Amino acid sequence: MSSDSGALDDLLREDRRFPPPRDFADRAVMNDPSVYERAASDPEGYWSTWASELDWFEPWHTVLEWTPPHAKWFLGGKLNVSHNCLDRHVQAGRGDRPALLWEGEPGDTRTFTYAELLAEVCAFANGLKSLGVGKGDRVTIYLPMVPEAAVAMLACTRIGAVHSVVFGGFSPDSLADRNNDARAKVLITADGGWRRGSVVALKENADAALEQSPTIEHVVVVERGGALSAQTPVTMVPGRDHWYHELVSAAAPDCPAESMDAEDLLFILYTSGTTGKPKGVVHTTGGYLTQVYATTKAVFDLHDDDVYWCTADVGWVTGHSYIVYGPLANCAQVVMYEGAPDFPDRGRFWQLCEKYGVTIFYTAPTAIRAFMRWGDSWPGQSDLSKLRLLGTVGEPINPEAWMWYHRVIGGERCPIVDTWWQTETGAIMITPLPGLTETKPGTATRPFPGIQVAIKEESGQETSAGYLAITTPWPSMLRTVWGDDERFRSTYWSKWENVYFAGDGAKRDEDGYLWILGRVDDVLNVAGHRIGTMEVESALVDHPSVVEAAVVGKAHEIKGESIAAFVTLKEGIATSDALMAELRDHVGKKIGPIAKPEIVVFTADLPKTRSGKIMRRLLRDIAEGRTVGDTTTLADPAVVRRLQQMHEEKEG
Repeated sequence: MSSDSGALDDLLREDRRFPPPRDFADRAVMNDPSVYERAASDPEGYWSTWASELDWFEPWHTVLEWTPPHAKWFLGGKLNVSHNCLDRHVQAGRGDRPALLWEGEPGDTRTFTYAELLAEVCAFANGLKSLGVGKGDRVTIYLPMVPEAAVAMLACTRIGAVHSVVFGGFSPDSLADRNNDARAKVLITADGGWRRGSVVALKENADAALEQSPTIEHVVVVERGGALSAQTPVTMVPGRDHWYHELVSAAAPDCPAESMDAEDLLFILYTSGTTGKPKGVVHTTGGYLTQVYATTKAVFDLHDDDVYWCTADVGWVTGHSYIVYGPLANCAQVVMYEGAPDFPDRGRFWQLCEKYGVTIFYTAPTAIRAFMRWGDSWPGQSDLSKLRLLGTVGEPINPEAWMWYHRVIGGERCPIVDTWWQTETGAIMITPLPGLTETKPGTATRPFPGIQVAIKEESGQETSAGYLAITTPWPSMLRTVWGDDERFRSTYWSKWENVYFAGDGAKRDEDGYLWILGRVDDVLNVAGHRIGTMEVESALVDHPSVVEAAVVGKAHEIKGESIAAFVTLKEGIATSDALMAELRDHVGKKIGPIAKPEIVVFTADLPKTRSGKIMRRLLRDIAEGRTVGDTTTLADPAVVRRLQQMHEEKEG
């Protein structure tokens, strides 16, 4: 299609198919295909059935009130998230069941049963109360991946406080911005955390942020312990700063769970905005918990004997929904790991899978491509035979990375659930159901039952390749942007009337499966053809020498835009002009000459955020020779300087 249609060109084809293994399907949580039809015919009834599996202090009288663009779910219902994640399991006689199986990067371990986690959460909730925290107050959480991060989140929900978790890799300025926007009353941090053998000095960063955070009245400091605490002396300000362990030891281990309205605020989570000012995405209680509970159980096919590990950080929405709230609401055994996947060596994740008997493993395509680059020998050194289900999250996965994951990690026996969702959606929206869905590498397949999506042109007409839209409200949807409802309306609801604009391009294939093609901001317009970045990148990764690729548009006098490709090769592969020509030809053969990159830059690294997403905005700046924008959210800002030098040499 031409650019005039407002749609994307549909280029890449994928014909490999993987039906669910028979023995998996036979015992799957969801194995009745009629669930899609039942959910579509009565979505409110469908979501009510899931909600009824939770504990409610008072029942709801109305399932959904939809006043576009604002939705309210389970009106009149009252519940508490902490109660649903902890108390109800203990009351059911499951208090001795492991809840968190935690390992620190240096190898120290801690395990919390559901009863122990409940007591810790109650004690800390009382500690927060002693600092004057009450219902509706905002609390910033700035912690490494330690159990206290989950405890702090659950303690806030127990007393009705609204938490704002800030990723521990963010700078003091980023932390201060979030403190101030939320007008947070208390900050919870740690003396430090471990990352690749080095100490991240969180309290030092927090102190710098507090110089410009006037609303913070108290700071709670977790002592990470061991060699780290000895290396990282902290300055405690009397009257303001409090040690976590002292607060908890002085508090009673019993704290009644606050009865919360289904639409009471649960948390604010800040996500980057195009204006530079972070957006405080607001999620509420009843609908959010219902959908994360449902999707955790159904998408991950969760059974009592499973050991579940999501490798995300609690600083991102994946950590909220699929480390803490969804799994604990399902009484899952949850692995939680503090450090990097390549410390002390590149086999760490697989060693942990063997050690804890992990059966369900959920990680990001960025990580999978790194594992590919490191080689098959690292996972080959560990026993991964207990794995039975794999998942991906964070961005579209290239088909060849999917195949590697299937073959090397899953042993060609594990279904893969490739999930699409966002901070704003709160929970998984498009995904295979592993006991029902025949999968194809690179596609998230179908909307979860009860979710309605469409692909639209700019005009609003439906098409086979264009903009991804969500056409009906869903329980875990964001309710607004904190303090800025106009931004909520203009960002998500202004493109079409009463339809949510996801910001992603997508296509629907001949089987009705949905392919996410990347952010529409990253769509390439080459000689009138609108091409999604994911398709060109997937064609490059399909080449046996390539492990990762990012493509961006570059101004071109004739075509309007040409394609610049930044490519990371597998270890041991040498760069050459011949390989560059081979890659260009490979893309031409896979998806057509129009998609051939004009230039190819070989690079050892790509600029990525600390959550692993490739920053194509910065690559566009490099390709165009512009001044590079803000790099503060990058995991390694030095990557940009190296790429600029390489691109200048290429152009020269």
